[in-house]
Amino acid sequence: MDEFFEGTTALVTGGGTGIGRASALALAAAGCAVTVAGRTVSSLEETVGMITEAGGAARLVQCDVSDEQSVAHAVDVAIGSSRRLDFGVNSAGISGGDDLRKVADYSVEAFDRMIATDLRGTFLSMKYQLRQMQAQGFGSIVNVGSGASVVGVPGFAGYTAAKHGVVGLTRTAALDYGPEGIRVNALVVGLVNTPLIAEGRSPEVMAARVAAHPIGRIAEPEEIADAVLWLCSDKSSFVTGATVPVDGGYTAR
Repeated sequence: MDEFFEGTTALVTGGGTGIGRASALALAAAGCAVTVAGRTVSSLEETVGMITEAGGAARLVQCDVSDEQSVAHAVDVAIGSSRRLDFGVNSAGISGGDDLRKVADYSVEAFDRMIATDLRGTFLSMKYQLRQMQAQGFGSIVNVGSGASVVGVPGFAGYTAAKHGVVGLTRTAALDYGPEGIRVNALVVGLVNTPLIAEGRSPEVMAARVAAHPIGRIAEPEEIADAVLWLCSDKSSFVTGATVPVDGGYTAR
């Protein structure tokens, strides 16, 4: 462990798996006390165990990011006795799977589910993170978006609408709170090697998805976590309202 973030605190939503877990591990390795939030306690416990075994500080809180009271409680847990929250990493989300449908055939239920988690969840997380950061006069928020945050994706109406909304929220919050010492940015993430990505998908589908990335492969979660650390740190002190691509060239097309 190094001490780059010694004395700081962070809340990572979606911290039980994938990008959220990798971000929590990276922050903790740099000295940050991390609270991981998510719906599945067992996966959160695994993340906390990995951090504590490596000598870091972590705790968990069960949280449904689509529920306001649940999010408010999670942020309160993250603030804890330190009464500060340096970083918010909003990684919780769902993808909608491979049930591709044109807009007119997209179900209202599927659309609402995507908006509730990926957009409303990010809004609620920011809402309560920002209140604490505003009170203390500093902080950095990183919202995890995707290529679908900035380009259209056929068949993914709900996911694309939600992820575009995350970028809008990010930019608006950056303007609202920049004068108060708070930075808000979003990552535009390509396909990442997590269990969710490969689950139930044929080799042909996976090959096509890999081919959409000019770099010739998909990302590892740790590569996204590196960008999260940079956006949290003072090394990005003049960066706010940005959508930072970490996508292997996916959106450069």
